[in-house]
Amino acid sequence: MDKADITSSSTQPRRPAWIRYPKDLVITLILWCYFTVGFILFFAPFYLLTLLFFTNRAAGFQYLNSLFYKGFFLLCRSLIPGHRWDIQPEIRRIRSSVIVCNHLSYLDSILLISLFPRHTTIAKDRLFRIPVFGRMLALSGYIPSSGTGRYADLMLDSLANIADNLESGGNIIVFPEGTRSRGGRVGRLHKGAFKIAKYCNAPIKVLNVTNTDKLFVPGKFLFNTCAGSTIGLKLIAELSPDYKSDAFEIRNLMAQVKSLLGNHAMPMAG
Repeated sequence: MDKADITSSSTQPRRPAWIRYPKDLVITLILWCYFTVGFILFFAPFYLLTLLFFTNRAAGFQYLNSLFYKGFFLLCRSLIPGHRWDIQPEIRRIRSSVIVCNHLSYLDSILLISLFPRHTTIAKDRLFRIPVFGRMLALSGYIPSSGTGRYADLMLDSLANIADNLESGGNIIVFPEGTRSRGGRVGRLHKGAFKIAKYCNAPIKVLNVTNTDKLFVPGKFLFNTCAGSTIGLKLIAELSPDYKSDAFEIRNLMAQVKSLLGNHAMPMAG
């Protein structure tokens, strides 16, 4: 092969992922159909009934959200058997706690929601701007990440209901990094989760999630169905800080949690 042949072959454009991985495309479309058509056909009527007839709409919406995402992961397990799942049984029994977890993929939040029928969580402000979906977040009692501007009143209303949610056995799910980490490293933690824990005098459960970014790779549209991994979720610490102690400081609690998460981080190879 002469130099011209080498140059010609090396400059050929890469084929799109949907051509190289047709299985990824097909399964991704099926999963998105579950999120759209499946929601409209099978879940929307129950949300409407909850909206019209339930006194505690937030609890009803939280239960339906959990059930909807549980169905999504059952479908994932069925369609993508190469990715195995290892979720500690004791995690499902967590109640009345602030749950903090590292963050690798968009799947992390819906995975945790699927495990807890009673829950609330902090969602990015931009999600509340999405028609219909944003209204569902508000009705579910979810908390906008910013306490300023148009969402200030919504945040105050949500915070006012947090203590009641905890007392009734619900959990607060927070990813204190605020965004997905890169390279397996734990990023800077935000104070929000820890302020809420102190405000509610709630215990903190520290979870570690692994390999969700192998199934749904950040920056990619297609699910990675051909590779194999074990997606894990472990309870790595249970903390009961003495919030009323003169020695208590949020920054020390944050440093302790970051150290726990960092000790269980799995840096990417390469």
